[in-house]
Amino acid sequence: MKRGSTLRNLILELRRKKKSYREIADALGIYKSRISYLVGNNPESVATKKLLTARNIKKSRVRIRAVNKVSQEKWGRWRAEARREARQEFARFSANPLFVAGIMIYWGEGDSKQKNPLRISNTDPRMIALYAGFLRTIMGLPDEKIRLGLILYPDLDDASCKRFWSRVANLPKENFMKSQYIKGHHPTKRLSRGICMVVVSSRQKKIKVLEWIDLFQRRYTIKENLRV
Repeated sequence: MKRGSTLRNLILELRRKKKSYREIADALGIYKSRISYLVGNNPESVATKKLLTARNIKKSRVRIRAVNKVSQEKWGRWRAEARREARQEFARFSANPLFVAGIMIYWGEGDSKQKNPLRISNTDPRMIALYAGFLRTIMGLPDEKIRLGLILYPDLDDASCKRFWSRVANLPKENFMKSQYIKGHHPTKRLSRGICMVVVSSRQKKIKVLEWIDLFQRRYTIKENLRV
């Protein structure tokens, strides 16, 4: 192996050819740290480093844009398929009272952003029980996919509230997330059992519910307009 100034000159010659430290290390069988020690402060080597860095950044941006485009196209097809399935299911379920009740509950109480989980919050046990039935019967979700969370005031007992809502939703206590506590008391009424959240982390189910709501609104708005 050539040493000293001869090795340094050889490295610089390769740097002038716009070779990276990795390429030079592979070609000469030496460590990158050795290359940096010999030519790290050389103006030509520094200039080459800046040039290679700029090129790599540009290549990375091109790759990222290409990956993002493929990902967007993939998710676009996936969302379109979920909406297509939702339209077929709407035709099958639209006369089912539980289906109508479930989407009305979500329309009034749920989160409408596609990126967020399928989630409602309420204090009425009748609503929570009905919505849990909608998730199981209409959406076909197994119990382990349905999560519960509680929002409690400091004077409420966590274990007691979980027992209550577990019976209401007919779900095991293992399905509960960590309870959240808020300060003070409800300004207008006593909440002896807290607020119950029902959460399903499924982008596909979220798209379907939002599509069902839109289809329901369009169907009955059109009928109402025709009647007027």
